[in-house]
Amino acid sequence: MRWTDLETLGREGLIAAWVEVIGTPPPKKMSQGFMRSILVYDLQAREFGDLKPGALKRIKNAGREGARSTNRDRGALKPGGRLIRDWNGVSHIVEVTEAGFVWQGQTHRSLSAIARAITGTRWSGPRFFGL
Repeated sequence: MRWTDLETLGREGLIAAWVEVIGTPPPKKMSQGFMRSILVYDLQAREFGDLKPGALKRIKNAGREGARSTNRDRGALKPGGRLIRDWNGVSHIVEVTEAGFVWQGQTHRSLSAIARAITGTRWSGPRFFGL
């Protein structure tokens, strides 16, 4: 089987391909798209060679390192900094202080609270402000 053949297969065909390539049945509730992605990766790795061990290790550790770097990035906001976000034609300016974030004269503990006040919906504050 070639990885280029997988695009046209339906669910039953993907299950048969999975058993042929992986050697066991796929999990029952796995989506066709996810099944196809895993099969393509496995077949391409066989054809072109797998990722180098260092790359595989970085991928495996990416979740933990990503969480740490996110916290580090948030800590990078220094008092005196300013965040500016245009929303529906209005510029919103947030000042970073020791006590939190000041928006429209009020201090907030989180950027998410400010993003929610601006948009009326739940947002990740750092994402809303582009951090």
